[in-house]
Amino acid sequence: MTETWQPTDPGVLRLPSGRLVRGRGLRRPLPPGPTPTYAVHLLGKQPPEVPWEVRWLRWPDFWLPGSHADARAVLCEAWQRAADGRVEIACGGGRGRTGTALACIAVLDGVPADRAVEFVRQNYDARAVETPWQKRYVRRFAG
Repeated sequence: MTETWQPTDPGVLRLPSGRLVRGRGLRRPLPPGPTPTYAVHLLGKQPPEVPWEVRWLRWPDFWLPGSHADARAVLCEAWQRAADGRVEIACGGGRGRTGTALACIAVLDGVPADRAVEFVRQNYDARAVETPWQKRYVRRFAG
């Protein structure tokens, strides 16, 4: 069995269930410590290879994922894997797309959709989820 993140690790969000998911900006250096066992890269173009399992979700900067169905499937898998693995959600800067995805994962974990952005801003990054359409996406993610 793989160990999960430590709650004090940089960028780690503790969900209400106790699951831990790390958000990160890919333009920053990899934080010290253990590496992810599974990552979701939210980028407009295919990301470079990494030595751990990764799923690429096409998601241009400041916008929304290209496919809602793909996004739901990938984020559900990330939430499931966070039960016993080190899951990382990452985009270029680690705020807009990453924050939006973390808020959607929080919805999957039981946070009401209308409170998920606030939850991520309080527990991950105060500037997470950068655009009005990203906020709307989170509110509609439950449906």
